[in-house]
Amino acid sequence: MTRQRDPILDLLTPLRRYAFALTRNRAEADDLVQDTLLRGHEQRRQLAPGKAPGPWLRAILRNRFLDRRRQGLADSTREAAYAALNPRVVDAPQDSALRLAQLRRAFLDLPDDQREALELVSIEGLSYAEAGALTGVSPGTVMSRVSRARARLRAFEDGTGNDGVADPKPALKLVGGHDAER
Repeated sequence: MTRQRDPILDLLTPLRRYAFALTRNRAEADDLVQDTLLRGHEQRRQLAPGKAPGPWLRAILRNRFLDRRRQGLADSTREAAYAALNPRVVDAPQDSALRLAQLRRAFLDLPDDQREALELVSIEGLSYAEAGALTGVSPGTVMSRVSRARARLRAFEDGTGNDGVADPKPALKLVGGHDAER
């Protein structure tokens, strides 16, 4: 007799990515996914037979995140610990690794609603309607948030502010490499 693979195992990576996009902290994201799976297991009878568990678990994850946020669990201690343990030094000497680290930082610095919408649509592959249903806003609002997030990331990459005017200091700096302007 062969055991069938549990479909929940295929959802772990997408749930971890979504949790990380919400929390911006790997340890907290892992805790959130574990909490989500525990809550899903405890309330598994609420999932209708034949329904896909992915959207249901993502909704639980988002609700658990919002609950934690409302309660203010460890916000100030997380920020203080992050600042103390992770100075803004990038160890990667390669130009592409440095640019990727800086772009990642720009993604994490997006406003919460824009970062969440961009993550759900561009990384998780949800439709605007699915992302809107999950976040409780209209698909048009999700489209707008994704558009604004992409524009901010393009402006960051181009070294311009939100108004399109070049910043006096470029947003991306190469350490030990060569800029295209040289």
